[in-house]
Amino acid sequence: MKYSIITGPTAVGKTDLLIEISTKLGAHIISLDSRQIYKLMDIGTAKPSKEEQQKVKHHLIDHIYPDEYYNAFYFRQEALEIKNKLEEKGILPLFVGGTGLYIDALVKGFFEGAPRDENIRKKLNELEKNEPGILRTMLLKYDPEYAAKIHPCDLKRTIRALEVFFKTGKKISDLHKQDKISNDYKILILTRNRDELYERINYRVDLMIKNGLIDEVKMLTEKYSKDINAFQTIGYKELINFFEKKYDIKTAIHLIKRNTRHFARRQIIWLRRYKNALWINLSELSRKEALEKIEKFINEV
Repeated sequence: MKYSIITGPTAVGKTDLLIEISTKLGAHIISLDSRQIYKLMDIGTAKPSKEEQQKVKHHLIDHIYPDEYYNAFYFRQEALEIKNKLEEKGILPLFVGGTGLYIDALVKGFFEGAPRDENIRKKLNELEKNEPGILRTMLLKYDPEYAAKIHPCDLKRTIRALEVFFKTGKKISDLHKQDKISNDYKILILTRNRDELYERINYRVDLMIKNGLIDEVKMLTEKYSKDINAFQTIGYKELINFFEKKYDIKTAIHLIKRNTRHFARRQIIWLRRYKNALWINLSELSRKEALEKIEKFINEV
């Protein structure tokens, strides 16, 4: 048996379709979303509604608090443990979500590279604090291939890549190439025509604002430091900047939409690396046809 991974860019429509299919198949969803894992961050992460969660059991959402540390290695350990327990009960596990590193953690095995070195991390953080942007410049110098794969502002992964380089003398991009793809998984990638996907993103951001995203972010910033990693999530960081009067609300909403569109484009580029994946363009299918194709994919041995 091969386990199904259903993925695709943000706002493509994964949740809606998989809720219906999972209900029919009696399946549970194991989330592949590195932001929905946080408690209290509901609106801005487009988390399944309480009603949807009552219809289908979701695992690894609402799992940790925003200030708790989590990574792809922890995800792999917990996801596999959940998968095994579901199988023992005769329940079908479906892996659903758009975080590429979580998908890699399953299909390639998580690359640890080198143990954490708090001394190196401390020195790197001090360098960045004294000279903002210096770590990005260093990564571009030592491992431009990996630098091109991550967001320029992704300090967490930048530090990890530099940590591995200084500990081992090897580029993390080269070490990743040594990973072996597991044959235990099959991947379905849902997509849409670009204009339609971007329209869906813009509409969803407007809906998030209408549904109370501003109040959600305000509540969270009263509980936690604005510097925690969870607040680097699109939608949260722009509104935090709005609260700090760096720009007005109209600009904040514009940036959320723009940054989400850019994020969706990066997701698609990342997903193209899975050469044996099946792609389904939802723009070209009716809902009924899409459901039939996804169910067929899941049921194929």
